[in-house]
Amino acid sequence: MSVGKFCNRDVVIVEPTATIVEAARLMRHHHVGGLVVVDQQGSKVEPIGIVTDRDMVVSLIAEQIDISLLTVSDLMSGELISAVEHDSLWDTMQRMVGGGIRRLPVVSDDGSLVGIIAVDDILELLADEMGALVRIIQSEQAKERELKV
Repeated sequence: MSVGKFCNRDVVIVEPTATIVEAARLMRHHHVGGLVVVDQQGSKVEPIGIVTDRDMVVSLIAEQIDISLLTVSDLMSGELISAVEHDSLWDTMQRMVGGGIRRLPVVSDDGSLVGIIAVDDILELLADEMGALVRIIQSEQAKERELKV
């Protein structure tokens, strides 16, 4: 299973020059906990960082930093870790675990943003798969009961 098959392709993006308040408003408007910071060169949109609601709370608000003076580039993650859309879901999860990352941009072979995968997305997928396994067991048990009659 490739990560490109399961990633969310409706990604909310932000420019690095946007203010923290603008980023927070985008998160609120789109009901997301993170924005992919991008560099746009013509039609190519390349992820360069991520900024999350947690970053805002822990790094800025809790430290009582004046957010009116900061831009997204001041807060975004330093080294961006991403997945290529044909990477396996398993390898992507391992990358997320290794980096302690809840959200990971998914890119094409040329580095263009194609989606984002979050821990929540993976949990939903795994829950669906676990449900299918439970239904298999239940079906098998029902057939066994029919045979006993």
